[in-house]
Parts: sequence; structure tokens; C-alpha cells
Amino acid sequence: MTLIAAIVQAEATGILASALEQTRALAVEAVAAGADLVAFPETWIPGYPVWLDVCRDAGLWNHPPVKELYRTMAEHSVVVDGSSASALGTIARDCGATLVMGVVERVPSGTGYGTLYNTLLTYGPDGALLNHHRKLVPTYTERLLWGQGDADGVMAVDTPVGRVGGLICWEHWMPLARQAMHQSGEAIHVAVWPTVHEMHQVASRQYAFEGRCVVLAAGGLLQARNLPSSLEPHPDRVTGPDQWVMRGGSAIIGPDGQYVVEPVYDTPEILLAEIDLDDCRREQMTLDVGGHYARPDCFSFTVQRGRRQ
Repeated sequence: MTLIAAIVQAEATGILASALEQTRALAVEAVAAGADLVAFPETWIPGYPVWLDVCRDAGLWNHPPVKELYRTMAEHSVVVDGSSASALGTIARDCGATLVMGVVERVPSGTGYGTLYNTLLTYGPDGALLNHHRKLVPTYTERLLWGQGDADGVMAVDTPVGRVGGLICWEHWMPLARQAMHQSGEAIHVAVWPTVHEMHQVASRQYAFEGRCVVLAAGGLLQARNLPSSLEPHPDRVTGPDQWVMRGGSAIIGPDGQYVVEPVYDTPEILLAEIDLDDCRREQMTLDVGGHYARPDCFSFTVQRGRRQ
């Protein structure tokens, strides 16, 4: 089976309404170029908070500008049972494509109200939400913003283009999370990152080789001029307004760990590649960590499904 896979590498708007319009326009462009599957980066809506790492005082616990940025992020986040998530489903349906994207998720009421999550959503070409995964462990400064997720969405799901799964950023260094994904029978894995820098490239390529699956490594973009004006850029990390503080680095990797599309940095682009899923089967001859290389007689492994309250 062959398909066209696409990664959208662009700057997020930070505003929910315009982000939905931008998502539609970019998805339509990708599908017009032939894409059957379109992937967007980590927290594409409303955008990754790279200011945590490149601005002075961004990590202060009780800093009023940071609190206001958190409030703004919550205002423009996605409610999975709300109109914003429905709008994403409509985009997938109108495009007739499988859609995978990172969002910041807001819980609107009840248990967990006030907590945001780093979330990965997968939509089928009929607009149905097929998978809802919350990042298991927010990394480093992210813990100021996002709550811990759960294993409810740590799995691949059936789509017309094969079984599609995904993990978020440093989850690719969690061996048991990887194994849970491998055992769910992925054909295509969407690895979302803020920027796919060198070590993230290593993790993405290793995942493809280990899982014998195609990996879409999706990275975001942001120029320093678009950092929050309420925070001062750190002089050791930001050299000028034209600097890319998020550099993209998106790439498409085959099930042998080799690049199908080499990493693209410092420019907006829709990466496209024709994928032959039969290559996954060919590579499984030598390694299948969820099958003939699993040795269940020696090792046992379970996943605690269910939404964490």
C-alpha cells in the first residue's frame, strides 16, 4: 500500500480563531499536493511556549507576565469536547485526509479545571476523533504549564492509510511508552517536537528503526520577533529579531531508520513523500519488538489504560 504523507512546518499564530483558519489553509494545500495524511508539530495550536527557554524570568513561579501568558494560552487552547476540536474534525472531513496535530488542551469545567495538557489529536478523513493522547510527563520548564497525562491514548489507531500512532517530544526516550506503541502495531508514527534538533533527529530515526515504521518528525517554527513582548529575550540565547528560536527540522524517515526526506530548517514548508507501507513488512523480517523479538516468555508488559482523573 502506498500513500502520500505530509508534514506542515510553519509558525503558529497563538490565536485560536486564526490558528483554525491557518490549519485549514495549510491542510488544504497539503491535500491539493496529494497528501493522504497531514501532520502538524507539537502544540501547533496555539503554539509552543518556547519563551520558557529563551526569555529572561520566564521560569519564575510568581512572575505576573508569565501568569498572564498562561491565562492567554488557556484562552486559546483546544477543548476536546468543544467547538474548537469539532472544527478540527471538520477540517479533516472537508479535506478527506487523516489529520494528526499537537494542541494545548484545556479542561473547561469539573475535575481538572484549571489544568492544561500537551495533547496529540488524531482525526480520520470522516472527521471522527480517533485518538486523544495527553503527554505523559511535561519536560523541564513545561511542568510550569501542563499537567501529567496518562496512557489512555498511548496506542496506534486504524485509519484508511494504515495504523497511525504518535508520541510527544521526550516521550520518545521513555522505553515503556515506545514499547506500548510498538505492540499496538504502528505503520506510521507521528513524532511531534518543538524543534527537531540533532538529538531529536537521533530519537526519531531510532524510533523508526526500532518500531519498523515510517516516522513523520514534525517540528515548529518561530522567529524571535514573535516572542511575547511582555518578556525580555535572554541575550545569551536570542541574538536578534530574525533569529529562528524554533527551527523546524521536520523530516520523514523510513522503517530502516534512513531519511526519506532530509530535515528542513529555518523555513516554512510542507514536506511530502510517497510512502510504501510494504517496506514496514519487509523490515519486520529482521526485527519486530512487538512480535518475534518480544520474548513474552521472558518479559511481561502491561499498559494501564483509562483516563487519569
